[in-house]
Amino acid sequence: MKRAGILFFLCILGSYRLQAQTTEDSVKAVVNAMFDAMKTGNEQALKDCFSDSAILQTIANSKTGEKIIRTEQVSQFASSVSKLPKGAADERIVFETVRIDGPLAIVWTPYKFYFNGQFSHCGVNSFHLVKLKGNWKIHFLIDTRRKEPCL
Repeated sequence: MKRAGILFFLCILGSYRLQAQTTEDSVKAVVNAMFDAMKTGNEQALKDCFSDSAILQTIANSKTGEKIIRTEQVSQFASSVSKLPKGAADERIVFETVRIDGPLAIVWTPYKFYFNGQFSHCGVNSFHLVKLKGNWKIHFLIDTRRKEPCL
């Protein structure tokens, strides 16, 4: 009987740990799915990663060297990626920070971007995800871009 009690306790503890990991893993899965869709040029899979009112932005330099923010529609981004050869857009990320509070998650991922196998640039992605109808969706994505120094 004592053995059964210990086994029951370990099962409860194990399922709690699994549940705690599942939320973070499900957030990471959406981010990874976005990059997989980019790499394979899958337009619909890419669109499916985002909420209907998602905002995509990048911090860039203007022609005069000033910092500017460029905004792009998910549909434009997905369409342009879908026209690339498979494997051309290869963004390699590291999950540095994942924070979750109920239906809101933030993810910070340093990255290196390779185009057609050649290093192009690096930077950091900052994602905000929301849980809608039981599924995590990217609602806001902003990134930095530079040639060096890369993390």
